[in-house]
Amino acid sequence: MNRVLVLATLPLFFFCVTAALSSRVAAAPLKAGIIGLDTSHVIAFTKAFNDPQAAGDVADVKIVAAFPGGSPDIPASRDRLAGFTREMRDMGVEIIDSIDALLARVDVVLLESVDGRPHLEQARPVIAAGKPLFIDKPVAGSLADCVEIFRLARERGVPCFSSSSLRFSPGIIGMRDDPRTGKVLGCEAHSPCTLEPHHPDLFWYGIHGVELLYTIMGTGCERVTRVQTDGTEVVVGVWRDGRVGTFRGIREGASGYGATVFGEKGIAPSGGYAGYEPLVQAIAKFFKTGQPPVSAEETIEVFAFMAAADESKRQGGVPVRLETVLEAARSQGR
Repeated sequence: MNRVLVLATLPLFFFCVTAALSSRVAAAPLKAGIIGLDTSHVIAFTKAFNDPQAAGDVADVKIVAAFPGGSPDIPASRDRLAGFTREMRDMGVEIIDSIDALLARVDVVLLESVDGRPHLEQARPVIAAGKPLFIDKPVAGSLADCVEIFRLARERGVPCFSSSSLRFSPGIIGMRDDPRTGKVLGCEAHSPCTLEPHHPDLFWYGIHGVELLYTIMGTGCERVTRVQTDGTEVVVGVWRDGRVGTFRGIREGASGYGATVFGEKGIAPSGGYAGYEPLVQAIAKFFKTGQPPVSAEETIEVFAFMAAADESKRQGGVPVRLETVLEAARSQGR
């Protein structure tokens, strides 16, 4: 009787074992790779993803390999690359000598090179390999390269997004529907705005404040006007529905990140920067779902806003339409 009972229960036993093994395989974390080890972001992100106490979506992504990259003509890259590479190796991340070799080891990719200029060429093989891709700010070193990256990703059906870490701070993204203000009618956003000679003026650090502005205002800006002094940038954008959004870039005096939001019901300040955790959570969810939390169209418009601001400065402060710089950028990519 016992032998019969054992034989009868064997199929159920093997079913349970198989199900358990399948569940374990299905739950294996996504293997993530990093391109570019010349920014402090790679240390912060790796600590968050590889934390044994990580929870939720973040626990399902692990940084396993990295390609250092680096730009010798930018001190912020050249002078920090070796130190960050060493820290990554000390955290158990395998250091790889080429992007192609990296792609063979990972499921998803974070492009972290602090220099936006090589991003297009670094993104090409990732997109060709069909790996979901997060690109840290700035998404590229020119509007033309930004447009081309998202064109390639769209044509290959590869999930891709870029974002400043400020966007997902609860006190910033929450201003879209804050009950104190109601419908957003306008916004004045500010952030530090140091310049880097190899990048368009606002791409390097002003991107933080411009993306903060777009997080609250949404897309639809038609034209911008820019004023620059040694210590300050002011860019005024007019949206197609008549709303006005302003970015103030700070290089002198007290600095910080934030905004004042003007709404139908009231005027209120935004919250401030909440650190990297909200962005890390958004990246993890993106890698798991393949759904970008920021559309390509919005990111392209953010960079068109900044490129139009550069053109306004070049022309002495006259209004410049975003479509004008976008058409020029599309022509360069053809």
